Amino acid sequence: MVLGALCARLASGNTPPATPRSAKALKWRLFKFFGLSLMSDPIISVEHVFKSVTDSTGTLDILRDIDFSVPKGETVAIVGASGSGKSTLLSIVAGLDVPTRGTVRLAGQDLFALSEDDRAAWRAQKLGFVFQSFQLLGNLTALENAMLPLELAGRRDARAQATEMLKRVGLAERLNHYPKVMSGGEQQRVALARAFVVEPAVLLADEPTGSLDFATGERIIELMFELNAERGTTLVLVTHDRGIAAQCHQNIVIEAGRIAS
Repeated sequence: MVLGALCARLASGNTPPATPRSAKALKWRLFKFFGLSLMSDPIISVEHVFKSVTDSTGTLDILRDIDFSVPKGETVAIVGASGSGKSTLLSIVAGLDVPTRGTVRLAGQDLFALSEDDRAAWRAQKLGFVFQSFQLLGNLTALENAMLPLELAGRRDARAQATEMLKRVGLAERLNHYPKVMSGGEQQRVALARAFVVEPAVLLADEPTGSLDFATGERIIELMFELNAERGTTLVLVTHDRGIAAQCHQNIVIEAGRIAS
C-alpha cells in the first residue's frame, strides 16, 4: 500500500521526480532507486566459467574463473579492451558457446545441462540477442526478419508487432527492403527490432551501437533502457562506450579473460 500511494503521488505530479510512461515503469524505477529487487534469485548466474581453445600452437585461455550474477531487471555493461573475452562471455551467457568448465543459469535453468536443441528452445523463450554482425537473413525483408521469432513462437500478431517495433527504431519507410540494399546502421536496427519484438526477459547485445551514427545510437540505447524501465527487461551489454556503461547498475570489467573489478 505504501508503494501504491507513492506511485500515485509521483504520477500526479505533486512531487519533483519526472512522471514515467506507466505505473509499471514507475514501480521499476522505485525498486531500483531504493536498491530493492523483485526476485531473490538472480535471473543470470555465471559460476566459475572457464573457456580455453587448443590448436597446434598450444592452449589459449580466453576466460578464466568468471563468476557473477545479475538480478532480474538490472542493467549490466561488460567492458574491456578488444580481445579481452567480452564477446565470448556474452555468447556463453546466451548458451551459444559452451564453456570449457563452469555453470551458467538462466532463470534458474542450468543451460549446459540441456541438450543443444533444448537449450535453443529455452533461449527462444527467455532471451533476445543482438549480434555485432547482425545475422539477418538475406532472402527476407526487414519486416520478415523482425517477424521471424514471433512466427516461430506461433504468434498471430507477428506482422503488426514487428511493424510497430521497426517504426520505433526509425525504419517505417524500409519495411519491405532486403538487407543487401540497407546500410550497416539500418541492418543493425532491424537486428535490434528482431530482438526487442519478443519482449524478452533478458536482452543481450554485443556493441549494439557500433554501426550507428551518434543520434541513432542514442535512440537505440534510449529504447533499451525504456524496455528495462517499462517491462523489467534485464539488459546485458558489451560496449566500449563508457557513457553507456555509466548508465548501467553494474559494470563488469574484463582484462585478459578475468574480471578486474
